[in-house]
Amino acid sequence: MDQANTPNNSNMNPAWTPPSVPTPQAPQAGPPSAPPLAGPLAGPPTVGPQAAPSAGVPQPPAFTGWSGPAAASSLGAPTASLGGTPPSAPQPAPSVKRKASSSPRQSSGVRSALVGGLVGAIVAGGVVGAALWNNGGSSTNSATPVATSENARPSATVPGGSLDVRSLLTKVSPSVVAIHTGTRQGEAAGSGVVISEDGLVLTNAHVVEGATSIEIDFSDGRTVEARLIGAVPENDVALIKAEGLGDPVTAADLGNSGDLQVGDDVVAIGNALNLGEEPSVTTGIVSALGRSLDSPSGETLTDLIQTDAAINPGNSGGPLVNSQGQVVGINTAILADAQNIGFSLSIDSIKSIIDDVSSGRKVNSDRPVLGVETLDVAGVETSVVDRFSISATSGAFVQKVSPGSGAEAAGMQAGDVIVAVDGRRIRTASDVGQAVKAKSSGDQIKVTIERSGEKLDVTATLGSK
Repeated sequence: MDQANTPNNSNMNPAWTPPSVPTPQAPQAGPPSAPPLAGPLAGPPTVGPQAAPSAGVPQPPAFTGWSGPAAASSLGAPTASLGGTPPSAPQPAPSVKRKASSSPRQSSGVRSALVGGLVGAIVAGGVVGAALWNNGGSSTNSATPVATSENARPSATVPGGSLDVRSLLTKVSPSVVAIHTGTRQGEAAGSGVVISEDGLVLTNAHVVEGATSIEIDFSDGRTVEARLIGAVPENDVALIKAEGLGDPVTAADLGNSGDLQVGDDVVAIGNALNLGEEPSVTTGIVSALGRSLDSPSGETLTDLIQTDAAINPGNSGGPLVNSQGQVVGINTAILADAQNIGFSLSIDSIKSIIDDVSSGRKVNSDRPVLGVETLDVAGVETSVVDRFSISATSGAFVQKVSPGSGAEAAGMQAGDVIVAVDGRRIRTASDVGQAVKAKSSGDQIKVTIERSGEKLDVTATLGSK
C-alpha cells in the first residue's frame, strides 16, 4: 500500500524492537557508529532512531525507522542508525582476495544479525534486514531475460498435493546462491537466486548496499566475482552478474505469486547465518497476502507475502518457493519481537522491475500514492472492529493517513474501511495498491469508505513519490 510519514498522534501501531542473535564467539569492540548494512549502492536515506509510536490500533507495524548493525558486546538488540552516502551510480566490484572454503565463514567477534528487511532494523519498530555483518576484528552479527516457469524439471509435490521438500530442494537448490560483499566497514553476507543461465542473480538491494566487492558462491562449488547491474532501493530489488562464469548455471523458475492463497505451503531457502556451503531450508505456509511496510521517508514495500517459514539472518535475497519449486517471493523482512512473522517480496510485483533493470531501462520512480496505510479488514482484531463500529467483512482498514496527502485532503481518517475505488470493489489491502498503481500522479479517484457503519464517497487526488 502507499504510505508516508505520520506523526505519533496518528500512528496506529505499537512499538517493536529488533532482535539480537547470540553467537558462541567472544565479544569484541564494536564497529564505528552507524555502519551501513550490506545493501543497495543507491540506498535509502539515512534515518535515525524514531520515537516509539503512541498507543493506538494494535495492528502489525509499518516501518517507523531504519537502522543498521551495531556492535554486539552483549546479547542486546542492534540500535545504530543507518549511515553513509552511497555512490551515485553502480561501480564494478574489485577483486575479492579470499579463497573459497568448505567451512563456514566465521566472524572473529560476536555477530549480531540483521534479518531480511529493507535496509536494516527498526529502532522504534521491529523489521530487520537479513544480511550478516562482519567488521573484521569486531562484528555484528545484465541484460538477460529472466527464467520462466516452463522448466521441465520434476514437480516438488507428491500424490495428494502434500509438500515433498526433498524433491523441491533437488529442483531449487542449484539456483540458490550465497552472496558475500566487502564494504568500508567490513564484510557482509546474504542470499540470491539465479534467474538466467549466464549468471544473472536476483537479490535484495540492501544485500549489496555500499559494496566495494561482491562475490557469489554457486551450488556447484564455484566462487566468482560479480558486478552490480542495477538496484532499485525503493523496491529493495537488485540484480548482480557473475563475471567469468564459463559453464552455465541453473536458473530458477519464476512462478506467479498471484496464484497463492493463504494456507499454501511455502519453503524459504538461503544462506542463513552464513553457516556453510549448503543452503538452509525452512518450511511454512502463506500466512497473509498483500501486506505493506513503510519507512519514515515514505518508501513503501507493497504486495508482500507474509509467511511463518523462518527467515533468518543471511536469508535476505533468497527465494520463497511454492510446492512446485517455483520462486514466488524474495525473502526480505521479519517483525522482531514476534513469532514467525516474515515477509517476502511477491515475485509478480517485481517482475517488471527485473525486466527494466536487466535491460538497462530506467525504472520509473514517479509512483502515484493515495497516502494511506492499510490492512486487510479480515485481519483486524475484534476490539478494533468494535471500537470503530466496522460492519464490513472485506475491504482495506485504514491504519494511518499521511499528512498532506490526497487521502487527508479528501477527509479520510484512521479507522475508515475502503470498500471500493472508482466503483471497483476492494476486498483486501492489496486491491487498493493495485487500483492506485493503475493510475497516474495527479489523477482523481472516487474512494468509497465505510465509517462507523455508514458508507461515504470521497474524491482524492493522487500524489507522487
